[in-house]
Amino acid sequence: MQGFDFDRVIDRRGGDSLKWNRYAGRDILPLWVADMDFASPPAIIAALERRVAHGCFGYAEPSPALHEAVLGHLWREYGWQVEAEWLVWLPGLVSALNVACRAVDGDVLTATPVYPPFLSAPRLSARQLSTAPLCQVDGRWVWDFPALHGARRPNSRLFLLCHPHNPVGRAWRRDELEQLGAFCCRHDLIVCSDEIHCGLLLDEDRQHLPLAMLDTELARRTITLLAPSKTWNIPGLGCAFAVISDTALRRHFSGAMRGIVPHANILGLAATEAAYRDCDDWRRDLLHILRRNRARVEAAVAAMPGLAMSHVEATYLAWIDARSLGVGDPAAFFEAAGVGLSSGADFGLSGWVRLNFGCPLATLEAALQRMSQACGQAARGTPSA
Repeated sequence: MQGFDFDRVIDRRGGDSLKWNRYAGRDILPLWVADMDFASPPAIIAALERRVAHGCFGYAEPSPALHEAVLGHLWREYGWQVEAEWLVWLPGLVSALNVACRAVDGDVLTATPVYPPFLSAPRLSARQLSTAPLCQVDGRWVWDFPALHGARRPNSRLFLLCHPHNPVGRAWRRDELEQLGAFCCRHDLIVCSDEIHCGLLLDEDRQHLPLAMLDTELARRTITLLAPSKTWNIPGLGCAFAVISDTALRRHFSGAMRGIVPHANILGLAATEAAYRDCDDWRRDLLHILRRNRARVEAAVAAMPGLAMSHVEATYLAWIDARSLGVGDPAAFFEAAGVGLSSGADFGLSGWVRLNFGCPLATLEAALQRMSQACGQAARGTPSA
């Protein structure tokens, strides 16, 4: 360990934190939105201080140094050779999902449960959405390809992929991606692959594989969405990018942005450069902490009556099955017990909750203790405090 203090509790109450302000004035620990409670890397903070000291905050564009940092990172991590002209810069991943839905003329297909903007972006773009459920086999979430075939419409043209997956925590393996890629190529689907959690693989024997690296035909039809926001905890700085190797697809995507999508944030550009160039050591230590926290959550949930969860391969998000708890609204149940979780209904699967374990151990332990007590009371048929 390099000495980064991931167990320091930073008081975020009473400020501008969306995560903590949700429960302002109430004794509820917020473990809902995908926003970690860790200070961002010192190298990013230093880069922001230098940029602020410059004093001029006019319109900005990505610099050659930023391109070099991003392309160097993608090559070092994945052996992915990306050209600078393939990059389309955006103020965030949610914007990118909506742009993709507007850029591809046709219906949209995805699998649930999934990150809520996957479900809202097609509707906001006047596209018809079809969904197929992921399924669990031996306690592990997998693709249900017969269901995907059944959900596909004649006019389906865009597949929204979450890779690694939010909320189920899967890091899709090569054979799974190859089967999915073959499905998309066979049915002439463009793929928008949200790979924003790619830096957060927790199983040490695993390596993220960008979908576009599988073969040239799949690369030609893939929009890969990336950002430093989740890995280096800078979601408020508003900077993301799409990697689109096909010229025509990139032109359609950029055209759908015109007049609607603003430039990436000027401080976000500075932070992104530092993240991809100078923060490998911080990420390595972060993964150590997240593996520890994951183990703690998995053990605690296994001991709570009425709850179950699959192993989290990637992300800092636990997807918890609360259907056996015997309550109508698990998220409201745990909120009443002092823990704020995301409702599974928002992801397309009621009866589940999502827990963010990207926080200091003291916060996590307090939340798990409250959850355990509430589950015990529910099992005994007594009301929670």
